[in-house]
Amino acid sequence: MSAPAPSPLAIVDAEPLPRQDEVLTEAALAFVAELHRRFAPRRAELLARRGERRAEIARTSTLDFLPDTAQVREGDWKVAPAPAALNDRRVEITGPTDRKMTINALNSGAKVWLADFEDASAPTWENVVLGQLNLIDAYERRIDFTDARTGKAYALKAADQLATVVMRPRGWHLEERHLNFEGGPASGSLVDFGLYFFHNAQRLIDLGKGPYFYLPKTESHLEARLWNDIFVFAQDYVGIPQGTVRATVLIETITAAYEMEEILFELKDHAAGLNAGRWDYLFSIVKNFRDGGAKFVLPDRNAVTMTAPFMRAYTELLVRTCHKRGAHAIGGMAAFIPSRKDAEANAVAFAKVKADKDREAGDGFDGSWVAHPDLVPIAMASFDAVLGDKPNQKDRLREDVSVAPGDLIAIDSLDAKPTYEGLRNAVQVGTRYIEAWLRGLGAVGIFGLMEDAATAEISRSQIWQWINAGVVFENGERATAELTRKIAAEELDAIRAEVGEEAFAAGKWQQAHDLLLQVSLDADYADFLTLPAYDQLVG
Repeated sequence: MSAPAPSPLAIVDAEPLPRQDEVLTEAALAFVAELHRRFAPRRAELLARRGERRAEIARTSTLDFLPDTAQVREGDWKVAPAPAALNDRRVEITGPTDRKMTINALNSGAKVWLADFEDASAPTWENVVLGQLNLIDAYERRIDFTDARTGKAYALKAADQLATVVMRPRGWHLEERHLNFEGGPASGSLVDFGLYFFHNAQRLIDLGKGPYFYLPKTESHLEARLWNDIFVFAQDYVGIPQGTVRATVLIETITAAYEMEEILFELKDHAAGLNAGRWDYLFSIVKNFRDGGAKFVLPDRNAVTMTAPFMRAYTELLVRTCHKRGAHAIGGMAAFIPSRKDAEANAVAFAKVKADKDREAGDGFDGSWVAHPDLVPIAMASFDAVLGDKPNQKDRLREDVSVAPGDLIAIDSLDAKPTYEGLRNAVQVGTRYIEAWLRGLGAVGIFGLMEDAATAEISRSQIWQWINAGVVFENGERATAELTRKIAAEELDAIRAEVGEEAFAAGKWQQAHDLLLQVSLDADYADFLTLPAYDQLVG
C-alpha cells in the first residue's frame, strides 16, 4: 500500500489568543488538514448540487420522496442501538460554548447539552478556538469561573449530574477564513468537528461517553453519507472503535424532510436520531419555494406553530421514521427566557411551554429542547409523565401516521395571513439579532425569547417573500421595499432612543440595519444571511 499524500499545511491567519496552542496543536491541525484534503472536494460538489436541486424546485414547485431510494424506505433495517449516555434524552438544553454557559448547561439538570458552534454562536475566531478550549477544560474539570460583574462563582457539579454533550459544528456552507489550506479557507464544519474530535474522542470514552454530534443544515442523504465517511476515517485515524461516534441530524430543511429514512440509513452505524426544528425549516421552505406563487406564502412566523397541518405532518413523519428505525426523535425548542420581575408573564409562558412539551411527549417524541435552565423542570415533567422510568418511547411505532408528499408542502392549509405587525416584528427582531451577531453574540435574548441565527433567517426571508409576492396587509398597505425601509428607519430611531446615543454609537446598529435591508430587498435571494454577515464579522 502506498503512503498517503502529505496533508496540506495549515496556516493560521489571526491574532494569537490566550492558550490557543492547547487547541491549535500541530497534531490537531494535521488532522484537520487531512480532513480537508480528503473531503473538501466532495463538500464543494454537494454544495453545487444544492443549487441544482433548488433550480429543479423552481421549475416544478414540488417535491417528492426519492424514487431511486425506495428500496431503503421499504427495507428492514435499524440504526445501531443507542449508547448508554444517549439512551435517555428527555430534555436537552442548547447554547453556545462560552465559559459561563458551559458550566450552566452541564449543571442544568438536562440530560443533554447541545454545545453549539453553529446558529447560537457567531463564528469569531475567539468563539471558535476558546469554545473548543472550554469543552476540553470541562472534561478535565478545570473550568471554574467567576463573573467579573457580579462576583458570582460557577463550578461543575459531580460527574454523574452533568449533561451529556452533543456538539454541533457549523453547516457545510460556512467557511473558516482564519485557517487556510493550500491558499484557501477551511470548511467551518471540518474545523469544528476536527478540533473537537481530535482532542476529545478518547477523553469522552474515558468518561463513559463518546464524541456525539448534531449535524445542522443537512439537505440530502448524500450529505449525510459524507459525514458518515468522515466519521469512519476519523475513528480509524485516532484508533477508536467504529461506531463510537454518534450523530443526530437536524431535519431543518424541506428537502431533508423527504429523505429522513435515507439519512438515517447512510449514518446507520453512527446514527442517534433526528430533530424537528421550526425557524430553519420554515426558512428552507421560503428559500426553496420562494417563486412558487401565493400558495407558498407563509403568514407571520409566530402564526406557524407546530400544530399547523404541514408542520404536524413533518413532525409526525419524523417520529414514525425514527421509531421504525430504532432512532431517537427529538422535538423542538422552548425559547422563552423567564423574567426575574414579571411573575404573571412567566406563568403564562410556562403554561405554553408545558402545553408544547406535553404535545411532543404525547406524540411520541423521546425528548425536546429548551433554551434556559429554568425550563428544564417543566419539560422534564412533561416527558416524565409519559416515560416514567423508561429512557425513551421508541417502542411507540406510530403506525397510525400516514404522510403523503404533498402534505409536507401544503402551506396554504394554514388559515393565517401575513400582517403589517408581522412585517414590523421581522424588521425589529432581524435588526436586533444581526447587531448582536456582528458583535460576536449568537444566542441573543430579544423580547423575552432566546433567538439564534435561524430567527434572523426566517425574518429576512419573510420580508423578501412578502415583497416579491406583492402581499397586501390587513391595513391595506402593500409589502414593498419602500415600506420596509420606512419601518427599518423607524426601528433604528427607536433603538437609538432606547439605548442612548453613546451605546448606539458603540454598537453595530447601522451595519445591522443595512445588512438586513440588503438580504431582504436584493432581487437575488442570498442562500444564507450568515455568508454576507461573515464578511463583516471577519473584515
